[in-house]
This record gives sequence, C-alpha cells and structure tokens, in this order.
Amino acid sequence: MQINKIVILALLFLGLTKMEAQQKKLMTLKEAVALAVTNSDAASLAKAKVEASKLEVDITKNTRYPSVKATGQYLKLSSAHIDSNLQTNTDPNAAPAKPLKADQLMLGQVNASMPIFSGFKISNSIKESESRYKSETFAEKHSKEQIGLEVVEMFANLYKAQQMVDLIEDNLKSADQRVKDFTAMEENGLIARNDLLKSQLQQSNVQLSLDNAKKNTAISNYRLVTLLKLPEGTQVEIDIEAVKRDMASNQGNGATGERNDLKAMELKKLAAESGIKIAKSGYYPSLSLSGGYIALDLNNVLTVTNAMNIGVGVSYDISNIFKNGKNVKLAESRVKQTEIAVSQLNDQIKEEVFMANENYTLSLKQSLVYEKAVEQATENYRIVKDKYDNSLSDTNDLLEADYQQLQSKINQALSKADVAQKYYELQFATGTLTSSLNITQK
Repeated sequence: MQINKIVILALLFLGLTKMEAQQKKLMTLKEAVALAVTNSDAASLAKAKVEASKLEVDITKNTRYPSVKATGQYLKLSSAHIDSNLQTNTDPNAAPAKPLKADQLMLGQVNASMPIFSGFKISNSIKESESRYKSETFAEKHSKEQIGLEVVEMFANLYKAQQMVDLIEDNLKSADQRVKDFTAMEENGLIARNDLLKSQLQQSNVQLSLDNAKKNTAISNYRLVTLLKLPEGTQVEIDIEAVKRDMASNQGNGATGERNDLKAMELKKLAAESGIKIAKSGYYPSLSLSGGYIALDLNNVLTVTNAMNIGVGVSYDISNIFKNGKNVKLAESRVKQTEIAVSQLNDQIKEEVFMANENYTLSLKQSLVYEKAVEQATENYRIVKDKYDNSLSDTNDLLEADYQQLQSKINQALSKADVAQKYYELQFATGTLTSSLNITQK
C-alpha cells in the first residue's frame, strides 16, 4: 500500500512538472512584436552596431583636441668618453681639468601638439562619421521592421497550424463515428465490407493529416518562442480577436511612412560625399601648434631644467599633388556606387509596395470566395448525406462530400490568417509596420 502511494505521488509530481514546462501563454501580435524588437538577437545586434558607430563619432571628434605626451628615460652609462667646451680653461698655468665621468642620464619631456589646419580633413571626418552613425540608427529601425515582419509570418504560420489541428480533430471525431456506424452496419449486412474499408481508409488519412498538423504546430511554436526568448516549453495561444481589433483600428487612418532602409542608404551617400572632401584635404598643407618642456640631468656633467619651447609646425607632402588624384577619384567612385544603390532601392521599394498592395487586395477577395465555399460545401454534404441515408448515393459520394467540406473550412481558416499577414506585409512595404501596431521605436 505504501508503495502504491509513492507511485501515485510520483506520477502527480511528473504531471505537474510537465504542465509547468508547457505553460500556455495568450499573446497578441502587438505583444509578440514588442518582445521581438527588444529581446531578439537580431535586435541586440542592430543596437550594438549603433553603439559602436556612436563611439566612432566620439573617437573622430577627439582628433580636434591637443595631443599631449609625456616621456621619461633613465640610462645607465658605462665608460663614457665626454669632451665638452665646459672643460676649456683660458689660464695656461692652470692644471689640466680632470676628465668628465658620467655614469647615468635622466631625461624627461612633455610635448603638446594642437592641429590648426589640415585641409578641412578633421571637420569632414567628423561629418562623415556622424552621417554613418545616423545611417546605423535608421538601419536599426529597419531591422526592427524586419523583425516585426518575421513575427507576423510566424504568427500566421502558428495560427494556421493550430486551426488545422482543431478542424482536423473535429473531422477525425466524425470519421471515428462513421467507422463505428459502418462497422455495425457491415456486421448486420446492411453495407458491403468494401464501404467499411473506405471509411477506415479515410479515418487513417485524417489521422495522418492530424499528426502532420500537430508537428507543424510544434515547429511553428518552437520558432516563435525561440525568437521571443520565452521559456522553453511555452505554448503560445494566439489572441486572434486582438489581432482583428488592431487591424480594424488602424485601417483607414491614412498613416504614411518612409522606409528606414532608404534613409540609411541616403545617409551613406552623404557620408561618401564627405569622403571626397577628406580625400581632397591631401592637396593642402597641415599646420599645427606645438610646445613642450624638457628636463635633463647628465650626472657630473650637465643639468637642464625649465627648458620650455613653443612653435608652429608645417607639413606638406608635395608628392600628393600627383598621387592624391587617385584617392579623390576613388572617393568619387564610392559616391557613384551609393547613388546607384539609392536608385535601385527606390525602385525595389516601389515594386514591393505595389506587390504587397496587390497581394492584400487578392487575399480579401479570396476570403470572400472561401466563405461562400464553406456554405456551399456544408450544404452539399447535407444533401449527399440525406441521399446516402435514402440509398440514393454511394459511400464514395459521401466521403468525397465530407472531404470537400473539411477542405473548405481549412481554406477559410487559412484565408483569414492570409488577410492579416498580407495586410502587415503591406505595412512593412510602406515602412509603417511597427507604427501600425503602436510600437514606438526608440
């Protein structure tokens, strides 16, 4: 008896553990997109690129400030021979001076250099880095739009798979009941065994379809949970009514947007134009202000302190008159490349918007057709079933009508998901996906 209690408790514990591991979570599309643009690896990577680009701006700005270097040296000398005018004695009767012996040298320096003019290279380098930073910020926003679209596709796939499971499970119940009825009828000699085998074959096919639908549901759920960084084993339940409300509230509001990837590309072009000015700075001389302090102690020979210096330095690479033209042409070539890329992206966006709009319009039309198809298939099955009960149609007609009814319901369910998916694909194409879900991009 004691062993039985332990077994029961163990089974209860395992059951509770499994329920906790497969925690169900009701989720709206808005919540899923908000989680993805915050928690996903792709969002984190885009944010890291923006932060790195901001640091590059700060590093470039540091070139405007003075460069200050301090150095110190201590050298041990061995058997150094030193001749110095300091040893010269004008008195011919004086005894000759002893040789100077220096066994160590200490030297300290502080040097400062301040750029004054470098052919506008510093200011244009800052403008270039700032343009690249702004480009990365818009690239991050576009990355979040792409993540949002990925969530929409996963949401639609999961909803389709879940609807397939529900519909096929209902159909399997009908198929199971039909097999039971046909078995009893076959035993009483009311139908041929062949009819029973046909119903059993359909039952097997429905079971296979259900197993496949459950597999697709598990895969779609796992991908979504992984993207959103939810606890492993979480079962996402889609709040389809919230999705419908969000779509209804956003439709007809006239919201327009601009693609962030286009903005990012235009800023890259601006950065490339700054690159031309940077290349042209090679034609100019560099001017800098410098100053420093030196302290020196050559043991037993010389001590120098408070040796201050200040001056202006000019540097000019004369060979750049001939060589720098290639750098300028390279920078101009990069600008040309970005101009072509901007033009290509503009055409691509126009094409994406057109196709997304056509696909959304088609999904709306198809949804209406599938709704009528469900009514027609349901009525057709009712008529065929009535005829079958009155021996006016055979088993093939009944099973075919049942399959058509199931398929029409599946098509209707999938079309509803397609309408939502195509709608948000249109929002992505116009650059308003996250804003249509009232998700503010920071």
